Amino acid sequence: MSPTWLDQLERNLEERLDAFLRSNPDQDRLLNEQHLQDRQRNLNSRRDQMQIQARDLRRQLLSLAEQVQAWGKRTNKARNAGAEDLALRAEKHVDSLMNQGRDLWNELDALGQCFRDLDQQISSLNQRASEQKGHRSLDEDWALFEARQELEELRRRQGLS
Repeated sequence: MSPTWLDQLERNLEERLDAFLRSNPDQDRLLNEQHLQDRQRNLNSRRDQMQIQARDLRRQLLSLAEQVQAWGKRTNKARNAGAEDLALRAEKHVDSLMNQGRDLWNELDALGQCFRDLDQQISSLNQRASEQKGHRSLDEDWALFEARQELEELRRRQGLS
């Protein structure tokens, strides 16, 4: 299948960008830093979402624990009163609640593993960012500062901030 005009346009734009970045290493560095910052922002946002999800799962687990305790008491009360059928139904309900609790616990455990992986990625990105900053000269920092100022000015003009 032959490439479409859109594919050709995209390839041409990528080639021009690559050539521009090769001839302007400061801009390439700025682009890389911006990409790194965007990635950090995305990871931190995912981390915040995961914390909210974990809090919700813990709340659900606590609620289930209270229900298990209450239905356990009801099971004993029915059994002590000789209502064996009711006690068996209540016992099955407790088993069902316990299964729900195990499922939630497994979900929380998996979320915890994802959270640890995400924290490791964030830490790695932070380390890369500090290494990049440590290798920049005053001139590079000044160029970065000016580029960010220009970008903010463009965003303000475009109404993006």
